[in-house]
Amino acid sequence: MAIESIAMRCFVGVVLLAALPAWAQPGKGEDAAFLLARDAFAKGDRVKLARAQAGLAAHPLAPWAAYFELNLQLRDKGGGSDAGVAEFIDRQAGSYLAEKIRGDWLKWLVDREDWSRARTVFAQMERPDAEAACRGLEARLRLGEPDALADAHALLAASAPLGEACLPPLGRLAAGGEFSADALWERLRRQWAVDKLKEARQIAGWLPTVEAPAWKTVEAVIDHPARHLARLPERFADSRRGRALAELAVLRMARSDARVAAASWQEIEDRFPAEERSFVWGRLAQAAARSHQPEAKDWFDQAEALGAALDEEQHAWRIRAALRAGDWPAVAHAIVRLPEALAGRPEWIYWRGRALAALGSAEAAQGYFARIAGQPHFYGILAAEALGLPFAIPPRTRAPDAEELAAAESRPGLLRGLALIRADMRGEGIREWNWALTGMSDRQLLAAAEFARRNDVIDRAINTADRTQAEHDFLLRYPTPFLAQVEPRAREAGLDPAWVYGLMRQESRFIMDARSSVGAKGLMQLMPATAKWVAQKIGMTHFHPAKVTDMDINVTLGTNYLRMVMDSLDDHPVLASAAYNAGPGRARKWRAERPLEGAIYAETIPFNETRDYVKKVMANAMHYAALAGGRLPSSLTARLGTIRARSFGDGKAEDLP
Repeated sequence: MAIESIAMRCFVGVVLLAALPAWAQPGKGEDAAFLLARDAFAKGDRVKLARAQAGLAAHPLAPWAAYFELNLQLRDKGGGSDAGVAEFIDRQAGSYLAEKIRGDWLKWLVDREDWSRARTVFAQMERPDAEAACRGLEARLRLGEPDALADAHALLAASAPLGEACLPPLGRLAAGGEFSADALWERLRRQWAVDKLKEARQIAGWLPTVEAPAWKTVEAVIDHPARHLARLPERFADSRRGRALAELAVLRMARSDARVAAASWQEIEDRFPAEERSFVWGRLAQAAARSHQPEAKDWFDQAEALGAALDEEQHAWRIRAALRAGDWPAVAHAIVRLPEALAGRPEWIYWRGRALAALGSAEAAQGYFARIAGQPHFYGILAAEALGLPFAIPPRTRAPDAEELAAAESRPGLLRGLALIRADMRGEGIREWNWALTGMSDRQLLAAAEFARRNDVIDRAINTADRTQAEHDFLLRYPTPFLAQVEPRAREAGLDPAWVYGLMRQESRFIMDARSSVGAKGLMQLMPATAKWVAQKIGMTHFHPAKVTDMDINVTLGTNYLRMVMDSLDDHPVLASAAYNAGPGRARKWRAERPLEGAIYAETIPFNETRDYVKKVMANAMHYAALAGGRLPSSLTARLGTIRARSFGDGKAEDLP
């Protein structure tokens, strides 16, 4: 084990909470009044909302009740009214609530076609989201601003999905002939290539009638791509529509098997111009790289030879395919071709250093490692190790003093954030909290983090402490709540407690009742079926699905499941981390035909979420091990180790859920 005893060293331990302020204590009259106001707002009952609002007095969430009232007022069936909105914004100047009501107001003004006032409100927004930006663009276009049309063209050409509010103004421009058919086809092909079919259908409807594909035909191609290719008419390639539908069929086939799709493509590609061929080869190469097929490298080369303009994901997968193949010249070649904005990312700086080192340019490699060495992320740790530097936690700065804490506790945005979280409005509470952090110094951030910790909102403590630039407190970044229960369970299962905490930090940020969008629950984010299966395996007779968020039960089941995963995956924490997020079958499948460096395995995981998760869990474990004291933690490189080659019988390991 890398740690002797977290329990003896870490300052957090079992969190002893400070007495909560009155607004945070359940059962108080004003808390009950806010919950009534929230429920009345959800039902659109302005009478009950006004009654509840009267009972809020000086409660931190009184401004939210006022926001509820104004929002309902704007949405009134009779057309609504914006009376009092400007005054509310003045009272809440600089806050998340001011920005939120501005967004509602902007929508109301656009719906009323009050373009001049809509333009004014949009200009006052501090951080407009995608929908607000689209409404602002609509107002600017209606007012004839000279740069608005150029912005509309840029929006269509960008890779980001279009917000719902963007569709009316862009659709109107398309109907007026402002977008060329080529620009619309380019957008359409990109969107259906990445399975954005709802937007693709909109774009298809903007094409000139003589070119637009019938959507029923598109759906038939999506459902039966091989059948479409088998029935291509002799002169299908004479029209852009015919070629595009054939491209779509090839790309849909690649979702199942890039090799089969490539074979079909090679039979018809000579009927296509170079730009369209480069597009398809780039997409086939990406599909092959994500499936760890060795053809990916050659297909990327083919796309490049045809002049392909790779997007961000394709650039990344070109590098990953070369890493997976152990082809360091190809790694260097792919990284050199990155756009400047991508080349500065830590992962590509590190891998460029590795490629240079492998190709004999040790001094140049060290220059790249030095650029990120010591940064507290996965690649910063690996870069430092490549330079021979020992792993070290930054010195802990002095704790916030009473004055700094008092200042944090008096910030309305922080108070509202915590109050919303305790009122089961976590999403809005996080937005309030994060908005309030804007412009804070390191000292102010540390005070806010400590304020969150003292109120047992550990996820906000972590998130806030993570933001400091020069003064750090890694005990706030990497807390160990519930230590007296978690550490014994980890050791009973023969697991490294630092790794278990690293995983829990990533899974739930220590939110005991955390629930994911797919139904995972608790500190260790267990799916109900998995929890039930593990309970049966270990003989937990008192288990009931309703108890899965109970801390001790959740940790007991989670650590036992991790032990089973480790046993079925070579006792390797990288494979087990991947399995915990994406399933044991996938973690086994992602192994290569030859032994693979752990860092390369992690970087070439096909799922974006799992790839990021594994790297963060492994980096977290390093920090937890170092904070525990005692023996120095093993290097991250050693922890990542080597992933053994895929072999016959791998699929016969215990069939874990």
